[in-house]
Amino acid sequence: MSEWTQLWLNYERVRNDIKSVNITFSGFSEDNRVVGSMIDELRRGMYGLLGAEVSFGENGAGSSDTLKIEIKKNVAVKAEGYRISCKNSTVSVEAGDENGALYGTYHLLRLVNFGKLSDGCEVNSSPDNPLRMMNHWDNMDGSIERGYSGRSFFYVNNEIVVDDRTRDYARFMASIGINGVVINNVNVKDAASYLITDRYFGRLKELSDVFGDYGIKMYLSLNFASPIELGGMDNCDPLNEEVIKWWDDKCKEVFEALPNLGGFLVKADSEGRPGPFTYGRTQADGANMLADAVKPYGKLIIWRCFVYNCTQDWRDTKTDRARAGYDYFKDLDGKYKDNVILQIKNGPMDFQIREPVSPLLGGLTKTNQMLEVQIAQEYTGQQIDLCYLIPLFREVLDFKTYCQKEKDTVADVISGRAFGNKNCGIAAVINTGNDKNWTGNDMAAANLYGFGRLAYDMSLSAEEIAREWVSQTFRIDKNDEDLIVDMLLRSREIYEKYTCPLGIGWMVTPNTHYGPSVDGYEYSRWGTYHRADHLGLGVDRSSNGTGYAQQYYPENAEKFNDPDKCPQELLLFFHHISYDHRLKDGRTLIQYIYDTHFDGEAEAEKIAENWNILEGKIPEESFLRVKNRFERQIYNAKEWRDQVNSYFYRKSGIKDEKGRKIYE
Repeated sequence: MSEWTQLWLNYERVRNDIKSVNITFSGFSEDNRVVGSMIDELRRGMYGLLGAEVSFGENGAGSSDTLKIEIKKNVAVKAEGYRISCKNSTVSVEAGDENGALYGTYHLLRLVNFGKLSDGCEVNSSPDNPLRMMNHWDNMDGSIERGYSGRSFFYVNNEIVVDDRTRDYARFMASIGINGVVINNVNVKDAASYLITDRYFGRLKELSDVFGDYGIKMYLSLNFASPIELGGMDNCDPLNEEVIKWWDDKCKEVFEALPNLGGFLVKADSEGRPGPFTYGRTQADGANMLADAVKPYGKLIIWRCFVYNCTQDWRDTKTDRARAGYDYFKDLDGKYKDNVILQIKNGPMDFQIREPVSPLLGGLTKTNQMLEVQIAQEYTGQQIDLCYLIPLFREVLDFKTYCQKEKDTVADVISGRAFGNKNCGIAAVINTGNDKNWTGNDMAAANLYGFGRLAYDMSLSAEEIAREWVSQTFRIDKNDEDLIVDMLLRSREIYEKYTCPLGIGWMVTPNTHYGPSVDGYEYSRWGTYHRADHLGLGVDRSSNGTGYAQQYYPENAEKFNDPDKCPQELLLFFHHISYDHRLKDGRTLIQYIYDTHFDGEAEAEKIAENWNILEGKIPEESFLRVKNRFERQIYNAKEWRDQVNSYFYRKSGIKDEKGRKIYE
């Protein structure tokens, strides 16, 4: 038994009527590495769920207590897709390739787990997104930037770890349809710069082989300044012929040693990272230089669009970090090589609990693009406070960009349906570490599971995903399952209420990003982010302010530009509003602030009480871990309630209409 949990792959017994399982393959070689992983998973899963002995190959006549499974190659099935059908106690899993067969196997095990495998059962599924990726922000010293679940299980003391836990991690990722993993922090520094040297090739090959066994491509985050730091050059100008040759030679060395490497993720010109801007070049110049270097090997360059000047002077009311992505990248639309993908954060700022969808998504019509979200809860409770993020991701995917008359949602754009892109998809900054339960808070695993399932199948609802996760993770009755699902579905709204509603964002402790600090934006030496004064608060991003609202297509620009038409949940993101302004429900802005912070804290206490109902029904160790997190969440919610309400009472001088205690 491993010393860590098996998350949603714990395979507890659900049936006792099947005594044996016989599995045959047609068109797939059992010597294939992915098929080998499939065989291991079927043996483990069927024994755990059914208590059945598993055999492979033709095994004579079956019996009423034998389940026959036929895994067949069918080239008519889309890449990485599968078909499952069940008739007369025989299950057929069809797929066009090994990845699809593996994903079909995991879905078959889900059906068994849910008690939904029966005669007449049919499933047809294929991935909505070509690339479905996890981004690790692990450092080689074992620390994790924005890591809230212990230390790295990839690195210890600047060495790469490949062990049983690595394989379990790959299993988990394959089970939810992930096909790409970036193994190191986008802020590449110190030892990580040497990952593209022969010092680490041997261990990287071992790690990439483990991923390859599960149909996963490994990627590395790249230091754009490598020609300087590794090559001894005096610059890394992407148009310098010597720099170009250095990268050509380096990529030949890397990809000959690491054939399962999918390419590189690059962060440049942001938060002090070097990049093309240093040399007066464009982002396209930098990305295309690297794209040319990796193209002979069929690899990708994923170029992050998180580019902004972190030293902007906020005393200038026209200054707006939110504008940076669109301003830098829009005019370069169509100027990137085919093997470049621009990775765009879901919002224009930085993974806040509420912000508008980035105007780059759909704003670019001639460039490969993929969506970046964060399941590491940097600004959303850091896996202490419960915050189920799948509803947020669903809102982003469903957002109408109006980039064309049809197929204009973010989901259409990143899947390639909108513009026919082949290199596109979705990535998440992951929330795993070496804690026994992988995600610190056992409930935070719902975000890990949910992202993968949604990345593969964007038609799934937040509730469907939550119910899948709960059902596989906890063996509890329907009423208790409903209780946990309800807690998850309400958690984002609750967190938003007691932190920063109406889209204002931030107000967190600088650098750590946990707990309230109303003026705590990192660069507040240039003035507060929220721009509150004695009359009101909010950032004017209308045409009269920073002009950010005009970066959207006209249908959205008109809506965001007008405070009367702007969605209330984003009102303070787009407009500076007076405290006595009446919202749509009749409350003044200041009363709304008071009410939501009191209500959010009370609701946080209620979901903590609901968790206590499950004592004795959830494994004790898991129950106590989550209970401890709820206790910390309630403390945090009280701090937010008291500090925010007190701050805006002092700013506005307007008392709470309901006479509740606000600290002066």
